[in-house]
Amino acid sequence: MLTGKQKRFLRSKAHHLTPIFQVGKGGVNENMSKQIDEALEARELLKVSILQNCDEDKDTVVDRLVKDTKAELVQVIGNTIVLYKESKENKQLVLPS
Repeated sequence: MLTGKQKRFLRSKAHHLTPIFQVGKGGVNENMSKQIDEALEARELLKVSILQNCDEDKDTVVDRLVKDTKAELVQVIGNTIVLYKESKENKQLVLPS
């Protein structure tokens, strides 16, 4: 579980990132969750964009991604989700305590 201070730190790091995944008409599927999980292992912090034509509710998409990837939800702003998951082999970010 992330503290408020850690979330603030991660939000500042994520500000300059562009979304590398888009959730569209098909919603979240198993393959997408797997790819996002692999990207989180490589990057630790990433943004996911929810497109206008997405059939699923924004909260449903967030819950499913967090559950499938076992990542921490940093922020939902508009239709953009920021996720963080500590990397096992490729540690880049040092969170404040």
